Amino acid sequence: MTAIIVFFDRPVSFGRADRIQRGLVSARIDDAIPDVVLMLEHEPVVTLGRRAQDQHMRVTREALAARGVDFAVASRGGDATYHAPGQLVVYPILKLDATAAGAHGYLHSLEEVAILTARDFGVDAVRRRGMSGAWTPSGKIAAIGFRLRRWVTHHGMSFNVDLDLGGFDMIVPCGLIGEPVSSLKQALGDACPPVSVVADRMAAAVETAFRRPLR
Repeated sequence: MTAIIVFFDRPVSFGRADRIQRGLVSARIDDAIPDVVLMLEHEPVVTLGRRAQDQHMRVTREALAARGVDFAVASRGGDATYHAPGQLVVYPILKLDATAAGAHGYLHSLEEVAILTARDFGVDAVRRRGMSGAWTPSGKIAAIGFRLRRWVTHHGMSFNVDLDLGGFDMIVPCGLIGEPVSSLKQALGDACPPVSVVADRMAAAVETAFRRPLR
């Protein structure tokens, strides 16, 4: 089954991306469209998962606004995270087979996308038992939070390329106290590729991990 991949060439607000996803999810549930994979960068925003707690916020929402950072409660799972330009976000809108691997298999596939992408640039990334996402020797490089609606996925994964990691100081990332956050830039220095190049490699990783050709 071929999926459509859509790249956004400029940062998108979290609210706009959420509205786009909701429309696509409804259409996918009705089989009005094929699977779709969105790849984009977000304008600066802190988001909380629908069951997350404010205790993992290190600054007030007013302080966020003063820094030009938006705030949103997302319908995904997971805890607090930070998005900004320089971070590649992938939002797959896929209809899963409820009788197959389901949510756990989908999580594993998202992690595989992050691991394959990092390794494509010579950065070793791995899973950690009991935690979602992907880790490098210097810290977590990819965060995952998603939701299923009638077996159609939305939200997804963020992969740190060359954003300012100082933005994560405003939160406890993913609710993991003491766990550092990393990026391709931190691992590769001046050899870090631009987000557009990482997006091309990640698209290939999506095809491999989800076994779906993209067009």
